[in-house]
Amino acid sequence: MKLATIRTAGGTRAVKLVSLDGADTLVDLGAPDLGTFLADPAWRTAAERAERPTYDVEGADFAPVVPNPSKVICVGHNYSNHIKEMGRELPSYPTLFPKYADTLLGANDPIVKPAETDALDWEVEFVVVIGQEVRRADDAQAEAAIAGFTVMNDISVRDWQFRTVEWTQGKIWDSSTPVGPYLVTPDEVGGIRPALQVRTLVDGRVMQSDNTGTLLFDPVFLVKYISTIITLRPGDLIATGTPAGVGHARDPKVYLTGGETVVTEIDGLGVCTNVVLKDA
Repeated sequence: MKLATIRTAGGTRAVKLVSLDGADTLVDLGAPDLGTFLADPAWRTAAERAERPTYDVEGADFAPVVPNPSKVICVGHNYSNHIKEMGRELPSYPTLFPKYADTLLGANDPIVKPAETDALDWEVEFVVVIGQEVRRADDAQAEAAIAGFTVMNDISVRDWQFRTVEWTQGKIWDSSTPVGPYLVTPDEVGGIRPALQVRTLVDGRVMQSDNTGTLLFDPVFLVKYISTIITLRPGDLIATGTPAGVGHARDPKVYLTGGETVVTEIDGLGVCTNVVLKDA
């Protein structure tokens, strides 16, 4: 299944992508957004049975796939090539930092470059979406807790990120982080540990390219590890890290200045396409 949250004239709605009469259509799931929908333990059955009303895919206004998650946990240093380009050792444990709901954008929303930075950077991320509450999960519980996967562009404000040894202030800028367009269930992409190609393109130029099969810490491990620390709830997001090719690691460095079109895509999951606007 492919599920999403869209904006309509009457507010946001949780929807499912289906093919009706040979055309792709979005079917209403009876909830205002995917976070609310996933909170129902019977969400999988409800999604399978949903039939009406419908919305056109063409021109659909995608909201963040989960607009108000209780938490967004991000993982740094999880692709070996990216770790090496940043000049660091392979970690023994995941490097974690938070994001917040206020940072999230829809898959096609513009990214407004903050006036306070000259070091705006891109980071394609493979994201785990939690589908049921879990704490101190074992392998089976971790697998069962994963509703599916989505795409994120973890836009980073590098000059603020590296003001201190702790990164959060460079990662939590308002309305900076596209996520979506769809939550895709594991059966659509080869299972709970899929090997999917991930890419970032800036104005058509490939900047990042790797495969989720090379993650140091896979989705099941991350759900186990993070749920040991804190309860994971339906709609929570775990961004699993970015591969090599970020602008900050290039020589010379390359940053987003405004006017660029940034595409972050993962095979089988979808595409975020975002225009960078000049300083707010």
